[in-house]
Amino acid sequence: MRLHLSTWPEVETYLNRSRTILIPIGSTEQHGPNGLVGTDALCPEIIASATEDLTDMLVGPTFSVGIAQHHLGFAGSMTLRPSTMIAVMKDWTDSLIRHGFERIFWLNGHGGNVATIQAAFAEIYSERSLAPPSNTKPNDLRLKSMNWWELPSVMDVCRREFPTGDGMHATASEVAVTYAGYPDQVRSVEMSPKIAPVGGFRDADDYRSRFPDGRIGSDPSQATVEKGKTIIAAAANSLADTFRRFADEA
Repeated sequence: MRLHLSTWPEVETYLNRSRTILIPIGSTEQHGPNGLVGTDALCPEIIASATEDLTDMLVGPTFSVGIAQHHLGFAGSMTLRPSTMIAVMKDWTDSLIRHGFERIFWLNGHGGNVATIQAAFAEIYSERSLAPPSNTKPNDLRLKSMNWWELPSVMDVCRREFPTGDGMHATASEVAVTYAGYPDQVRSVEMSPKIAPVGGFRDADDYRSRFPDGRIGSDPSQATVEKGKTIIAAAANSLADTFRRFADEA
């Protein structure tokens, strides 16, 4: 069940049986010469969509622009400042709380978001902790975040499909997931070098100078629709179980 494809009475009915919602969160940034700019937002969105048939889940709108300042040397990349992202996540959370949601699961697709997501959680919880005592029982808010590739068993599948050259950015796994979700968007690009170098970086210009085609440690030319489907199936089964346990925990 998707929030954007539901009516308000349908959402109200869902709230009568569940107070849990999943929000895909990612980034809009370059993913090498054959990866889609929306990869980090598309992956959790695609996996969440595949999970809808496996469990009773409401999927919120995708939070599609995250922390990606270091990718701004590549056309199409967009970013938020950490302070902006924290403020927006808080507004989204407060909106959902008002309707009665108590458990918000953020399924993340971008490693660069992790620190800011945790900071946003700290801000949200701190506001509640610092509020003066009230006779009104506060909403039993619980926030959870998980990177889609860290769902149980998913990395095992990724390593099996791509034993070499999966990499750290513009990975073969994530590109495969987007190709499976959008098979009409498959690109055939020769990689040079075959597997990209690895290393650190600072700002956008430094990143572009060290990794001129955007990849880090990866050979995403290995990505195929079929391999992406295999990864999605594993991730969806794992997410269904993880989401149910989060929704039911005491």
